Amino acid sequence: MARADRGEVGSEFVVAPSTPKLTVKILEYTGLDTSRVKASYRKVADAIARNDFRAAQVKKLVNLSHGRFYRARLDDADRLLFSLVRHGDEVCALMLEVIANHDYDKSRFLRGAAIDESRILDIDADEAIGEALPVRYLHPERTAIHLLDKPISFDDTQEAIYRQPAPLIVVGSAGSGKTALTLEKLKHAEGEVLYVTHSSYLAQSARDLYYANGFEHSGQEAVFLSYREFVESIRVPPGREASWRDFAGWFGRMRQTFREFDGHQVFEEIRGVLAAGAGGVLSRADYLALGVRQSIFPVDLRDRLYDLFEKYRGWLAEAKLYDLNLVAQDWQALAAPRYDFVVVDEVQDITAVQLALVLGTLKRPGHFLLCGDSNQIVHPNFFSWSQVKSLFWKDPKLAERQELRVLTANFRNGLEATRVANQLLKIKHRRFGSIDRESNFLVQAVGGEAGQVALIPDKDASKRELDQKIRQSTQFAVLVMRDEDKAEARKHFATPLLFSIHEAKGLEYDNIILYRFISDHRAEFSEIVDGVEPADLAADTLDYRRAKDKTDKSLEVYKFFVNALYVALTRAIRNVYVIESDTGHALFGLLEMNLGQVKVEARQSSLEDWQKEARKLELQGKQEQAETIRRTILKQTPVPWPVFGEAKVVELLVKVFREQVPGAKMKQQLYEYATCHDEAQLAEWLVAEAKFEQATNFAQQRANFARKTYLPYFANHFKDILKQCQQYGVEHRLPMNLTPLMAAAAAGNVALVEALLERGADRDAVDHYGYNALHWALREGFRDAKFARGPLAALYEHLAPVSIDVNTGERLVRLDRHLAEYFLFQTLWVLFKSRFTHRQRRTNGAFEAQAILDAWQHLPANIVRPERNRRQHLSGVLARNEIDRDYAYNRALFRRVSQGWYQLNPKLAIRRRQGDEEMWTPVCAALNLPLISEFSRLNDWEWPEPIPKVIDRLLLEAGLPGWRVPIAAERAVARVQALEEKRLAEVRALQAQREAERAAAAQRPIPWGSPQAKRLEIERIRREIEARKKG
Repeated sequence: MARADRGEVGSEFVVAPSTPKLTVKILEYTGLDTSRVKASYRKVADAIARNDFRAAQVKKLVNLSHGRFYRARLDDADRLLFSLVRHGDEVCALMLEVIANHDYDKSRFLRGAAIDESRILDIDADEAIGEALPVRYLHPERTAIHLLDKPISFDDTQEAIYRQPAPLIVVGSAGSGKTALTLEKLKHAEGEVLYVTHSSYLAQSARDLYYANGFEHSGQEAVFLSYREFVESIRVPPGREASWRDFAGWFGRMRQTFREFDGHQVFEEIRGVLAAGAGGVLSRADYLALGVRQSIFPVDLRDRLYDLFEKYRGWLAEAKLYDLNLVAQDWQALAAPRYDFVVVDEVQDITAVQLALVLGTLKRPGHFLLCGDSNQIVHPNFFSWSQVKSLFWKDPKLAERQELRVLTANFRNGLEATRVANQLLKIKHRRFGSIDRESNFLVQAVGGEAGQVALIPDKDASKRELDQKIRQSTQFAVLVMRDEDKAEARKHFATPLLFSIHEAKGLEYDNIILYRFISDHRAEFSEIVDGVEPADLAADTLDYRRAKDKTDKSLEVYKFFVNALYVALTRAIRNVYVIESDTGHALFGLLEMNLGQVKVEARQSSLEDWQKEARKLELQGKQEQAETIRRTILKQTPVPWPVFGEAKVVELLVKVFREQVPGAKMKQQLYEYATCHDEAQLAEWLVAEAKFEQATNFAQQRANFARKTYLPYFANHFKDILKQCQQYGVEHRLPMNLTPLMAAAAAGNVALVEALLERGADRDAVDHYGYNALHWALREGFRDAKFARGPLAALYEHLAPVSIDVNTGERLVRLDRHLAEYFLFQTLWVLFKSRFTHRQRRTNGAFEAQAILDAWQHLPANIVRPERNRRQHLSGVLARNEIDRDYAYNRALFRRVSQGWYQLNPKLAIRRRQGDEEMWTPVCAALNLPLISEFSRLNDWEWPEPIPKVIDRLLLEAGLPGWRVPIAAERAVARVQALEEKRLAEVRALQAQREAERAAAAQRPIPWGSPQAKRLEIERIRREIEARKKG
């Protein structure tokens, strides 16, 4: 009879060979420092490598809000933090950090999580290995790993570029990892450094990647900006940036006069030629003198085009709009040297004058890194790498040092999508020649799935079938060439994920459907493939060659179409479905795309998936698609309860206090509002003016009553809350005007916060006092030590916005989350209201360092680092950011009102988003000081300047209407005024009586010999003597 570990052969038992034990490859994070524990580290690493987790005393850290981390024991005091990753069949331990003295709360990876060593459980090696996270690429030999939001292993080309000194230009295709590479290089720069790119979403995403896993560099101050934000950091232009839609609306009104022009081509000529040069806006004469290939239009049309350009500039001024090229021309004189190092990502999307403006802020020429891909140009410009390099050739030393490197690997797209994209690049190269030497490369897919690129005839039955499959899936997006093409596509596809190619830039989806890209632009694509034969595309490389005809400007005319198709193909992670009526077009033959049986598999996405997709698109500025998801997929309905925002609260105040409507219901509603928003003065007025006696117990009832307004949010089971979010939207308002995320934050419910963020909750949404979810959590943490030491650390990691944009009067200042100024500003934001509604040491509406330190008393180290939580450091941060303080990085955030007392600078404005629009809101308006004044204290008269006068001055300085008597206090103030008027009237009557008595006395004769008669006689004699002396 055979046993489990034996096999039977004939009549003999033989021992079966045991399965070799899996070994674990050791990888090391580039920031790992084991110098203090070399011997013990090597011993533990060897144990983990041979899969002996028991010898290494490995345990899994649990109850973390992010990631999977393990710790091994180095010695009595020190621990090794690591994670597990998998590439194919190979499992690796990624060594991250040595944690000294059990101080888990100081770990940059654990982000303040509370770890109790006595409660960490052992974990079996096989179980841990089963949880290893997959990585897409791992170098076969190098074990050094970089970290952004996930582990990154560089291939040989990337590694060589990583070690190359600046100045450096990196050319890379979509999905080549160029952004990750540039961010890793940026980590080594010292001083003030700038990352700038065309898209604000990409800039914020890059910032999130950069600081993921707690990266810090004490000798560096990094700023991540979109190009428009960079311009604003020099000086905020008046008005709003003119978009294509603005231009199209204006051009439509001009068409009668300028019928010979196409709007898209005019837009590209203005943006890419007339206003784009680093040498200034082209004069009419210089424009007419341009070469054939330097303009879209022939010479005989340029004079008329210049007339249109002049009208365009006039329209911008009238409409209060601005063109970023024209602003860049004007701002050149303002661009002072500021940055020690600059990275420009997606450089192909900005023009020469814009690039010159960015590089004009460098302290030392050559300390820059540029990266991009000229094959992805869909924004109007005449970009080429040679044009970029010409900016530097004027400096021979700089030109000599300049390096340009090419990344050809693609880590994003499927193999078939990459093949078709390469075929398109070959066609472009064969038809138009090389744009420049640097764009002369094909892409190599690495690690992707095969995928498919399928050609589907444009037939109603096919479109109906496809629409039924994809309309409920977040994994499929439909792309069209231009904005005006979307209307036709909507007739056949119900998915909200419908984008023009401009909108699609920077997006990626598993499956992409291209709708009539070629059929609706048949003539342009016929011209693109004219003269190209299949044999011309046989080579696997592109050789540098110029176009045969130097007068041929076809590339300038047709570049948009071929680049748009390339960008569309490279949005797909797996599959591309191309729907065309002209399936016999020559382009498809050259791309080796044939009609055939197409199988489309689509999984219906959950409402949670759609909520997340809507929020993601909103962050990317795709408001149209986000709103369509909410309207057509989520089908959210308004809440059935009243919401006590500002308008509703003011309405209640009028009814209860001014009109004195009878009944207790509205008084009770105001009392609940007072407890939720901590309005002690309102409670006093409810007692004194509305005779609502329950409010007498406000101090005792406030905390419990406030919890009642969002009581379900404290529970561990919150299915009903998530169901409400599906019904009313994840941003619906609770009765006290909180979003679910704000309520979960105030309740300290980390699990619910995570669930809401997973569903796309907006951490930037604010209530009517300008409080977001973080502010609600901080408000609790500032007054409750248990809350501060408990859930606040995790809440902060989830809820703190990455930055705050403020306008100091003429320029944008970005407060990044890692700066000391950031959390100080957030603190003053939370405490601002209490300066006026609660009794303070002084009534000046200002803060002293001690009040801030008191609020910070129990905060964890991931929110306020210990060295920052000291009076000396805090006073220094306040002082160096005073208005008019002479300090290189002064952000002018505070005004000192007296020694040691500071206010927020009343001239500050903060950026707020409303739908598609962004606007600057004065800080006193964002904090709603007018509403705060409705509940402010009136009777702290012991100080020279009472609270109403302070509020009045702040409001007027912010350009807002001045202070007025609070509605709830109108009758009380009227009574006081009436009493004062009565007292004044009595005083005036008494004075009048005394005056009358004196006047009557003056009329009576003075008896001779009386004291008064004697005084008058003496005075008369004195005057006579003085008169004689004079003459």
